[in-house]
Amino acid sequence: MDIQTFIKTASILPADISILAKGPTGIGKSHIFHSIGKELNLPVVDRRLSQMTEGDIIGLPELVDGITRFAPVDWLVKACNEPVVLFFDELNRATLEVQQCAFQIVLDRELNGNKLHPETRVYAAVNEGSEYQVLDMDPALLRRFWTIDLEPTTEDWLLWASRRSDIPEVARSFIRNNPNFLRHTGEMEPGKVYPNPASWHRLCTSLIHAGLNPDSYAGKKSLPDLLYPLCMGFIGETTTVKFVNFISEYEQKFRAEDVLDDWSEKSETIIALSEDKKNELIEQIMFYIKRPDNELTLKQVLNCSLYIKSCPDEIIVNFFNLIMETKQISLIRKFHKHLGNLVTKIVNESEA
Repeated sequence: MDIQTFIKTASILPADISILAKGPTGIGKSHIFHSIGKELNLPVVDRRLSQMTEGDIIGLPELVDGITRFAPVDWLVKACNEPVVLFFDELNRATLEVQQCAFQIVLDRELNGNKLHPETRVYAAVNEGSEYQVLDMDPALLRRFWTIDLEPTTEDWLLWASRRSDIPEVARSFIRNNPNFLRHTGEMEPGKVYPNPASWHRLCTSLIHAGLNPDSYAGKKSLPDLLYPLCMGFIGETTTVKFVNFISEYEQKFRAEDVLDDWSEKSETIIALSEDKKNELIEQIMFYIKRPDNELTLKQVLNCSLYIKSCPDEIIVNFFNLIMETKQISLIRKFHKHLGNLVTKIVNESEA
């Protein structure tokens, strides 16, 4: 399941349905569950079970009125007193004792008599793949979850990256043009560094912190000496060679926002683009339109229509077909008002 569908589905399940997400490391499972927390307007209590002992869950023993009991840990108290998203990461890398404690929370929604708040949600994630050292999970525990295999797409990552200020445009453009370098697939050699979505994020934030933002060096043949080794430590040698070459050979490209928001200032340069570049810009505009958090304004529709009218007939018809595929009636009507007659004219001329 892709990430956007997973977030929407997980958000509508009842609070007492526990969720287990399976997938390879580095796809941002923790971030995904934090996104669900935002969707539900709930705080997220994030615990990595692989780094915990039994005492980190059940608490330490204390003597109260001559009776020994386990004092509940702070995060469990929070999950019992108020609704939260209780997220257990790396469940299958935890010890058997820690897994058993998690089992009671998932099965009974309580631990040692401490009952979870009725609206607290229990989510968990496991890493899968031959490169991980994991323990077999109790089948009885697995049956208690709504379980799904996460298969994030390049579009998932690009959508996430487009909302962040710490992912440079050059990095987004590289992944957009080279999706196979977002995450390594296939066999992994022990000790060798491979790219994944999480390592790309760490690389980008590190480059910006070091004053080596790729956007500042795009298209320059002479790059800083430290750029290559810094990249290699996060995404490996093969991907680094490709990425560094992409930076030095980068051509100025326009974004969807350049058309939708700044058409009057940039129209002359955009109109002069080659047909291939105009097609790339169409793809970016459609990606922008399909984002669930974007609702085009009348000005943006007008600007987009002006750009489309400057394109060859094939691109105009293709764009209108893509708009029809969105099945967003209000959006189709807006573009039909400005492009409908033009598209009809082009089609009729081609059939004549």
